[in-house]
Amino acid sequence: MKDVQSEKDLRHIPLKHVGIKNLRWPIELMDKERGTQHSVAKVTLAVDLPHDLRGTHMSRFVECLRTLGPVGLNEIENILDKLKEHLQAEKAFLQLEFPYFITKAAPVSGMTAPMDMDCVYKAEKGERFKLRIKAVAPVQTLCPCSKEISDYGAHNQRAWAKMEIEANELVWLGEERPAVADAAASAPVYGLLKRPDEKFVTERAYDNPRFVEDAVREIALRLEADKRITWYRAEVESVESIHNHNAFAVVEKGE
Repeated sequence: MKDVQSEKDLRHIPLKHVGIKNLRWPIELMDKERGTQHSVAKVTLAVDLPHDLRGTHMSRFVECLRTLGPVGLNEIENILDKLKEHLQAEKAFLQLEFPYFITKAAPVSGMTAPMDMDCVYKAEKGERFKLRIKAVAPVQTLCPCSKEISDYGAHNQRAWAKMEIEANELVWLGEERPAVADAAASAPVYGLLKRPDEKFVTERAYDNPRFVEDAVREIALRLEADKRITWYRAEVESVESIHNHNAFAVVEKGE
């Protein structure tokens, strides 16, 4: 059959990324407590397309995943190598977006329940392999200004601590990133709370007011102190309870 994708293109425009996205695929993740954890990822796969090729072979992207089965962290570089080989590309790109579950104990009752975090693996390989890992942990912020100017109470809300890193050693998603976020915020968020737990969390937040600027700086201090981390980008976004907008602050290593 005629290979239309491999026809020569005379427009001389190379393409940065050509591929597939929004493919759901089973993945296997390393879990410090349980060994492994299974999840479902939304997958993006792409390669750079030279200026003289009309198109790429989309089915080969799925083939590279199919032959490997569930995708674990150790398999990511192998997938990129297969993409480069099967699609005759100089550079390949992979992104996995997935929920990761941790087990968190309430601060007073000690009752445990699963809690999910949104995570992303973003990898590419040309001459060298590059991997970034992102975790989004829910936390709570309480406004220092509101506490200062109010006769009683202060507005507080759930916020998202978003941490994207490059590292030269293994960094655990579920066991380390939430701890960094919790320490930087006014108070942690939990999957299950009884009344004594609610009292504890509410009072802890009130005693520890944080702007998003405060929280993201606290995260940066902790990431900077971790010698395994070679680059990071941290953001805290607060889903404001009394404003019709969100507040956010960002810090990036190297800026």
